[in-house]
Amino acid sequence: MPIDATQPYDENNIFARILRDEIPSRKVYEDEHAMAFHDINPLAPTHILVIPKGPYVSWDDFSATASDGEIAGLVRAVGKIARDAGLVESGYRLLANTGPNSGQEVPHLHVHVFGGRPLGPMLAR
Repeated sequence: MPIDATQPYDENNIFARILRDEIPSRKVYEDEHAMAFHDINPLAPTHILVIPKGPYVSWDDFSATASDGEIAGLVRAVGKIARDAGLVESGYRLLANTGPNSGQEVPHLHVHVFGGRPLGPMLAR
């Protein structure tokens, strides 16, 4: 069910629980600002989720309230993950849903990194 990205941060969302090691994940990256792990229901051969470690509901919340270090850390983490996954040469897609019209389902900012095959058009027509 899509969430309202203007709602307060929910400390019990699934990504907050993954950050606290309450739920296992197939982690591929972690530093002081970000964590990345494989999506449990991949939509492409490579489907990795990258999340900030801070309590941010959406891209809007993150871009308005995160520190410069957190913003730079997340952006650099996304690039490193794509490079480490071997996606740069063939290409990849980044997706961050914000709010109900986008279909955001987890109220913690997350960037999907898709790759490993031709991904088709950005949106269904």
